[in-house]
Amino acid sequence: MDEVQAGPPSRNGRDLIINARDIVKTYRTDDLEVKALRGVTLQVPRGQMVAIMGPSGCGKTTLLNCLSGLDTINGGVILIEGEDINKLSDNKRTEFRATQMGFVFQFYNLLPVLNAIENVELPLLVSGTKAKEARVKATASLETVHLAEWATHKPSQLSGGQRQRVTIARALVNSPAIVWGDEPTGDLDTANADEIMALIIDLNRKHNQTFVIVTHAPEVAAKCHRIVFMKDGEIVREEVPQQVRAS
Repeated sequence: MDEVQAGPPSRNGRDLIINARDIVKTYRTDDLEVKALRGVTLQVPRGQMVAIMGPSGCGKTTLLNCLSGLDTINGGVILIEGEDINKLSDNKRTEFRATQMGFVFQFYNLLPVLNAIENVELPLLVSGTKAKEARVKATASLETVHLAEWATHKPSQLSGGQRQRVTIARALVNSPAIVWGDEPTGDLDTANADEIMALIIDLNRKHNQTFVIVTHAPEVAAKCHRIVFMKDGEIVREEVPQQVRAS
């Protein structure tokens, strides 16, 4: 099992990259009201790897979507690097995500008609980066995940682990402060899942990037600095993995 270093211990305002307080999220469909988040408070110091666990439907992905600005909230405050993301306009929030955040999902979300380097550089091109600069950054990002030699291969020509590496390269291409992962190893076998987690740990150590990972896998959560457990839209407890306590 990979050795995991303890994350930054301080949680004062200067060191927090995520400072979410009393988050409420309610979904309404016709006459049905579902309280997906019930006053969730979560603080994450810069450079920490946090796993979010709990049964299906407990609010894990909803929390990730709200913290990252993919979804709005009905109550509470979310500060990301001191920015109140829910006070931003839709365009400004989209720009903030594009420049400050990266996303890694379970099913890759790669465009099948594009090769690896084209998939990686796409977010840069969409945000207005010049093609030459985007290609240089995409190449460097693929090198970071050890896939430079596969740059011209399309997703169908890559293994599941390689496709997820391309997804991580795309998430890293804008040098984000935070990377959000929603079951990033959920579609992988054990060997590839271990490989992806080893890569994430290495990136966290080398670049002090913050990772927030939703997962059902205890072995994935155990490699993070901290585990947050949810139930029925609330955080019910937290845990520091054994290897972190022992370090």
